[in-house]
Amino acid sequence: MKLTIKSPTRLLKAGLCMVCCLMLHQVSVFAQDTAATAKQAVTPAKAKPVKNTFQSVWIIDNQTVMVPVKGTFEMDIQHRFGTVDKGYSDFWGLFASSNIRIGVGYAPINNLNLGIGIDKFDMLWDVSAKYAILKQTNGKYPVSITYYGDLAADTRKDVGNALFAHQTDRLISFNQLIIARKINDKLSLQVAPSITHQNSVQGYYTKNDSTGQTIFQQMKHDHFAIAFSGRYKLGDATSVLVNYDQPITKHGTNNPNPNLSFGFEFATSGHTFQLFMGNYTMLNPGKNNLFNANSPFAYTQADGTKVKGGKFVIGFNITRLWN
Repeated sequence: MKLTIKSPTRLLKAGLCMVCCLMLHQVSVFAQDTAATAKQAVTPAKAKPVKNTFQSVWIIDNQTVMVPVKGTFEMDIQHRFGTVDKGYSDFWGLFASSNIRIGVGYAPINNLNLGIGIDKFDMLWDVSAKYAILKQTNGKYPVSITYYGDLAADTRKDVGNALFAHQTDRLISFNQLIIARKINDKLSLQVAPSITHQNSVQGYYTKNDSTGQTIFQQMKHDHFAIAFSGRYKLGDATSVLVNYDQPITKHGTNNPNPNLSFGFEFATSGHTFQLFMGNYTMLNPGKNNLFNANSPFAYTQADGTKVKGGKFVIGFNITRLWN
């Protein structure tokens, strides 16, 4: 069979048109791919907040910036033994009078945790709220900032010294702003200024050794303090903890002492156990900041009274989370 080409020119034009269409299609696809690649290069992946600045909501006697995730239920058991300065007579405080607190908390929404607890000292009930304002994010926020507030009520039926003329005199409020930064995978630091308010400024009564009479110790309504805390990880589950609380407000008498504490933390996915030594014996932040009578350092008061240092207590915190 003989093939006859009637119009070579028309056939050539048709071929050129097909080649041009294929080239234009390839250029369009290449342009789209290039634009998509350029868009991905210009728009970086969204930065995420730094995780696990601290392992627990507690760092010895203070709160950390950490807020449990939404839907988390938390239970706390905190224990403080007596002071170690009596040595073997009470087995370094382990057999002395001790204080204990049991508390629970729940995170109903993201970044918010609500808690309630009771401790043995003064049968003190407390309610608390904790909210994460900012979370450390690379390239965006250099630190994490969390607010912590606590309201405590002394519920003893009969205190025997008429301290509470009104029911509101039983209340102590505590407000704190916690600022923390995870320096690297091992080291985290935080600073936390606070203000404590007591409705009754009568403080507490003590016995005057010279007259044998009960005298009244004057204090101020508001007390400012600042806490410094740090954690250094020794391994995946073990860390070293250090904390220092410095009172700022000066009262007429009964100025509270600073608190120096240090210890170890052992953690799993759902449990945290902290074992430490410190000067705080009360288990409420407001009470500790206002009335800490134990001093890590020896010093002489303005009236010449010498205060013995080294009054530490052994304590532990156990935290269990369900989420």
